[in-house]
Amino acid sequence: MSSRTFEDKKNPDQTTSGLEFVKGVGQVTGGTLLAITMLTSSIVAGGLVGLAISFRNLPDVRQLRNFFPSETTYLYDVKGKLLASIHGEANREVVPLDRISPELKRAVLASEDADFYFHHGINPKGVGRAIASNLRSGGVREGGSTVTMQLVKNLFLSRRRDFTRKIAEAVLAIRLEQILSKDHILEMYLNQVYWGHNNYGVQTAARSYFNKGAENLTLAESAMMAALIQAPEQYSPFVNMKKAKEQQAIVLSRMLTLGWISQKEHDNALNEKIKLGRIRSFQGSALPFVTNAVSAELARKFGREALLKGGMRVQTTIDSDFQRMAEETVSKWHKRLLSQGLYKNQMALVAVDPRTHYVKALVGGVDAKTSEFNRATQALRQPGSAFKPFVYYAAFATGKYTPNSTVLDTPVSYRDGDGMYSPRNYDGSFGGSMSIRYALAQSRNIPVIKLGKGIGMNKVVETCRILGITSPMEPVTSLPLGAIGLTPLEMASAYATFANYGWQSPPTVIVRVTDSSGNVLLDNTPKPQLVLDPWASAATIDVMRSVITEGTGKNAAIGRPAAGKTGTTSSEKDIWFVGTVPQLTTAVWIGRDDNRQLARGATGGTTVAPIWADFMRRALKDVPVENFKPTSQFPRPKGG
Repeated sequence: MSSRTFEDKKNPDQTTSGLEFVKGVGQVTGGTLLAITMLTSSIVAGGLVGLAISFRNLPDVRQLRNFFPSETTYLYDVKGKLLASIHGEANREVVPLDRISPELKRAVLASEDADFYFHHGINPKGVGRAIASNLRSGGVREGGSTVTMQLVKNLFLSRRRDFTRKIAEAVLAIRLEQILSKDHILEMYLNQVYWGHNNYGVQTAARSYFNKGAENLTLAESAMMAALIQAPEQYSPFVNMKKAKEQQAIVLSRMLTLGWISQKEHDNALNEKIKLGRIRSFQGSALPFVTNAVSAELARKFGREALLKGGMRVQTTIDSDFQRMAEETVSKWHKRLLSQGLYKNQMALVAVDPRTHYVKALVGGVDAKTSEFNRATQALRQPGSAFKPFVYYAAFATGKYTPNSTVLDTPVSYRDGDGMYSPRNYDGSFGGSMSIRYALAQSRNIPVIKLGKGIGMNKVVETCRILGITSPMEPVTSLPLGAIGLTPLEMASAYATFANYGWQSPPTVIVRVTDSSGNVLLDNTPKPQLVLDPWASAATIDVMRSVITEGTGKNAAIGRPAAGKTGTTSSEKDIWFVGTVPQLTTAVWIGRDDNRQLARGATGGTTVAPIWADFMRRALKDVPVENFKPTSQFPRPKGG
C-alpha cells in the first residue's frame, strides 16, 4: 500500500496536502509531551496493572509496513463481464489514497478525527473530553479515539470497551505514528474500516451504496458514507434513509464549521438526491456452480487462504451467453422430466471448446439454492455405454481395426472370480456379425467387450488416463460398459480430445489470474499437445456420427455434422448423452443423488439426447457449420 498525498480544503478554492494543511494552520508545539501527559491520565484511570500488561504484550506495529489487508477476489467471464466475487470474512477491494475522493477523505476526518494531521496518534483534546465523560458516567461511554487508534484497534485489539484496551490503543497509536506517514495511516484506515453490510474498505462500500468507485463519490455521498462508521447498519440508507440523511446533515454541518466546505457546497450536498446502488454482499453468486468450480481450481493452485484474501482478478473461460442458455435448458427440461414421472432427478451439463479445452458453460444441478453440490465436477457416476468410444479408440489406435471392421455379437462367457460372467445386450438379443460402426451406433454390449478383451483392457485403461480420466478403474471384463465412476466434466473433456483429433490442453475454467495491481499470477493460454493418434481420433468421431444419423442417438440430430454417444446404466440409475461438433463438446447427465432408479425405460437416447440437442441448437445458432475432418486426412497407424 503506497503513501500518497491527502488533499484537504480550508476553503472552496484552496486545496493542499495534509502536511501543507498542518503548516498553514501553524506548527504544533509540545504535542508529544501533551499526548504523554494525557496518556498518563488514562493510565491513572485504568490502573498501573493495565499499563504493565499493555506495554509487555502489545504486538509489534512495525509489521504494518508490509501489511496487506484481505481483499475480495472477483470472477469475470471470458469477455470481461463480472460474474461473482469470493471473499472470506471481509468483502474488500483495496485502493490507493489518490483514488479516493477528496470529499470522502474530508468527510471522514471531519466526522472521526478533525485534528488527524496535528496529533501524534492520540488527540489530547479528545482524550480529555472522553475522560471527563467516562468519569461522569462511571464507565467507558466515549472513546476519544483518533483515526490511528481506530486503525490499531481494528488490526490488533479486541472490541471490548474498557480502560485497559484504551491504554493499549493509545500506546500502539503513538508507536504507529512513529513509523508510518499520516497519508499511509489514512490510506490503511479507509481500506480497513467496516462500512456495513459486510463491506470492508471504501471501494466495496462505494460500489455497494452508490454503484460507483470511491474516487467518484460526491460530497453528499461522502458525508453519508462517513456517517456510517459510527453505526453502519443503523445509519445505512438501505435500512433507513431518513436516519441516514440526518447523520449526513451532521457531517456536513461539521465540515462547514471547520471551514472545509462553503455554505453553498453544504446546501447543495444537503439537497442532492441520493441514488442508491444495491446491497451486493447480501446477494449470493448468480453462478454458484461456476463459482464453485473456479474456487476449487484456484484453491488447488494458490491455496484457500489466497483465494479468500488475495484480491485476485480471475478471467474465467465461461461464456455468459452459453451459461445462461445452459441454465435455462436444465431448468426447462427438469420441469418437463418431473411431469413425466422422473422424480427427484438431478442434472448436470458441461460444455467445452474442443480447440482450447476451455469450459464454456457449467451447470452442476437443478437448483443451487437447495444443493450447492456440483455434480458437473464432483459427482462420480457410471457413464454406461458413453464409455464405449474409449474402447473403440484404443482398438483403432492399434492400426488393426477400422470403422468397417467386423465384430461378433454372439453369446460369450468369461471367468469372473469363482463364477462366470455372461454379458448381455440391452434388449437381450444377439445380432451376429456386424461392423464396428453398426455395433456402436446400436450400442451393442457384447462386441465392445470382445474387442476390449482382444486388444487388452490395460490398453483401455491407458487410453482413459491419457484422456485425463483420473477416477479409479481396473481392467475388468465389464470395464467397456462403463462400470466406473466419472464426472460430466471428465466425459466432456475426453470427447473434446477426440473432436480435436487427439490434441489436448488441460481442461480449465480459468483463462488468466492477476492480483489487484494487475500482475499476472496465472496464464492458461492453451498449449495443446498431441496425446492421441489423429487417425484413430477421427475414426472414433466418424463412428460416433453414425450414433446420431442411424443409431440410438437420433434424437440428438441438430441439422449439422455432430458425433456423440448415449449412455444408460443398469436399472436406469444414470443416463447420459455426450456429443460434439468441431467447435463445442457437451455432456449432459441425469440421475438421482440417492443413486436409485430414475424411471423404467429412461435412456440416454430417449431422455437425454433431446436435452443435448436443445442446448446445442441454441448455443450454435450463430456459429458457422463445420464438417469434421475425414480419416483420409491422417495417416493410419501401423499395425493394420
